[in-house]
Amino acid sequence: MLVIAAPGQGAQAPGFLAPWLDLPGFADRVAAWSDLAGCDLISCGTTASAEEITDTAIAQPLLVAAAIAAAERVFGALDQARKQAVIAAGHSVGELAAGAIAGVLSAEDAMRLVGVRGRAMAKAAAAEATGMTAVLGGDQDEVLAALAGHGLTPANVNGAGQIVAAGTMTQLEALAGAPPAGARLRPLSVAGAFHTAHMAAAVDALREAAASITVHDPGITLLSNADGAVVTSGRDWLERIVTQVSAPVRWDQCMHTMSGLGASALIELPPGGTLTGLARRALPDLARAALKTPGDLAAARGLVAEHGTPDHHYAGHTPEWRLLVARVAGTFLADTQGQDVAPGAHVLPGATLGHVAARSGQEPVTPEFAGILLEWLVEDGDPVAAGQPLVRLQPEAA
Repeated sequence: MLVIAAPGQGAQAPGFLAPWLDLPGFADRVAAWSDLAGCDLISCGTTASAEEITDTAIAQPLLVAAAIAAAERVFGALDQARKQAVIAAGHSVGELAAGAIAGVLSAEDAMRLVGVRGRAMAKAAAAEATGMTAVLGGDQDEVLAALAGHGLTPANVNGAGQIVAAGTMTQLEALAGAPPAGARLRPLSVAGAFHTAHMAAAVDALREAAASITVHDPGITLLSNADGAVVTSGRDWLERIVTQVSAPVRWDQCMHTMSGLGASALIELPPGGTLTGLARRALPDLARAALKTPGDLAAARGLVAEHGTPDHHYAGHTPEWRLLVARVAGTFLADTQGQDVAPGAHVLPGATLGHVAARSGQEPVTPEFAGILLEWLVEDGDPVAAGQPLVRLQPEAA
């Protein structure tokens, strides 16, 4: 089974779009999206400096446009991609490209939405000095505990030994002064603490824009950054896209789901390299192709021919399991009301399975769906970070 994946912010490099514009019709396609996105995508992708394309309002539309236009080149058209039974997934803003590939929304609506998203996140980032730092290596539990100790959010849990910390510059400086054992820190060239509470204002702006977007249920298997789950409802996907702006990206769980679904190959859309690098370490048996220039199209089409299944059409999938994650950092408290929350227990929507005790009070751990409790990932009294998985459940069919 073939995965097509769209990278997120930070993957862009000056001039990366230039070689693609030599393909017939590619420049016209991207130029037509410039008005929808609110920026000159041709100029931004060819002559703009590294500093200019670090601007969130530019980087995000540029990445989504490049991914969608390149997917059209790999498959001939997006509807042809959906006939190959690919799994579509995107990292952060790449989720908008994945949604267009999966048929949830049109390419034009994806560009309208990403324009709003980029401008709103840039505005939120300008309100306070915040940033992001990649934490490479170290024990994951120790890394998460260290971030929680500094008040930082694990904004991207990418797997393969990579977690991205986000918060105020003061908090990041404190982390740099006391890094987790065995970990290396690499500050990222981004404009703010994305996928954290610092982006709350951007959520409101994106929700308003999303209200006018027409969506359809996915035509292929579509994964969510929130928890790696397969999303089967267009409305659910759109709500996840809105709330994900201020919530951690769980790319590690997306890769776990790919593996569980039997993924055999992954094509990373331009500017490729980041997601295939993570897959190389986390899923070494997965065949990979990173689209960096049009010269990589032959390799990508080779994977389509070998791993695509043109006679199969996705007809919906209920995820085998889903994770509940901590919304805030604090201490996990197991349920003390006597209800059965042991593995194997049936739980109802809204049932309280435990709490996370934080400075702001106790945040309940509750599923929005009925299911069977498969496994606790924390114990009573454990410190937890925002976004940390707490419990694994198997959803029950409605």
